[in-house]
Amino acid sequence: MGDKISGFCAPGLEGVREAFRENFASRGEVGAAVCIIHRGDVVVDLVGGWADPIEHVAWTPDTLVDIYSAGKAIIALAALRQVDQGLIGLDDAVASLWPEYAVAQKGATTVRQALSHLAGVPAVRERLFDVDLFDWERMTSALAATSPWASPGDRVMYHTNTYGHLIGEIVRRCTGDLPGVEIASFASAVQADVHVGLSPADQLRCARVDFASSVDPHTIDLDALRGDAQMVALSYFNPPGYSSIGLVNTRQWRSAQVPSTNGHATAAGLARIYQGLLSPGLLLSEELLAEAVRPQSAGVCPVLGEEVVFGLGFVPTSKRRRMGTSSTSFGHFGTGGALGFADPEHQIAFGYVMNHVIPRWQSTRNRALIDALYAEI
Repeated sequence: MGDKISGFCAPGLEGVREAFRENFASRGEVGAAVCIIHRGDVVVDLVGGWADPIEHVAWTPDTLVDIYSAGKAIIALAALRQVDQGLIGLDDAVASLWPEYAVAQKGATTVRQALSHLAGVPAVRERLFDVDLFDWERMTSALAATSPWASPGDRVMYHTNTYGHLIGEIVRRCTGDLPGVEIASFASAVQADVHVGLSPADQLRCARVDFASSVDPHTIDLDALRGDAQMVALSYFNPPGYSSIGLVNTRQWRSAQVPSTNGHATAAGLARIYQGLLSPGLLLSEELLAEAVRPQSAGVCPVLGEEVVFGLGFVPTSKRRRMGTSSTSFGHFGTGGALGFADPEHQIAFGYVMNHVIPRWQSTRNRALIDALYAEI
């Protein structure tokens, strides 16, 4: 039955299993999975609920689901690997690889600024359509032509959707391939079931996402808005389906490359990426990882409407969005609560995915799992 919990939970961590079960009983979970690796060993690998409640398809260990912004860390990692290989430097101009990006006072924007949400282009100004989402060149060209909403480096602004095209094009200019190819390469190296741009075969493993949004992007009069209000609306809804609304369960969306928003993974896949980062030199050099998880930008973000701190694609743990009890933990949340993180102090790699999406990063569900883990570890 799809409403049952199955999988492995090591002795002494029964509280995690109970918290996972309670997510379904009282916190509205529909389908989900959680995987935890401790000191190199898988200690929790649980699944439950429905991958597709309409067709009564149960969640299994190889069920893939959209992880939303948890994928930002994955595309950032793809770019950081180019830095490690010497193909681009953190303080090199983006335009040194991507000359078209140099227009409209963006010529001095650095890779570091792009990775840490300081590039000033959280939204594209030119009005775009959903069909444009599936054309990489169209999206990156429109982004390159956009004049910044703030001078690069001046203001931290969460690039909720443009991040994937901005960082993804840096990867493409380094490798010659769309970013999904680089992601597939390093994910395979650590046996992580993580993807951007799904094959037809992998689409058969996808969970149906229930995105509980009351917003119809097509009804928003973007031209009537001004200043930050217009910027924020455009960041989410230009093109209208940039945040996946109305598209998330389509074959076209799943096969596209929208790296900040449409990465797909299993819980174990996310955990294995972070376990790879805990293994010195496996995915990144120790020196570059230390720089990537260090705070690079901070301030009040007009897009998220709160104080934020960002590293180079990774989010350091914070009081508001805690990733365990260690001050050294880092990772990234996704809309609805999807989460991957690493805790170097306790040698924990954590992955949680689900298909009932409430539009916010933090959730009672991932909080319950984290609290139960750290009460017993």
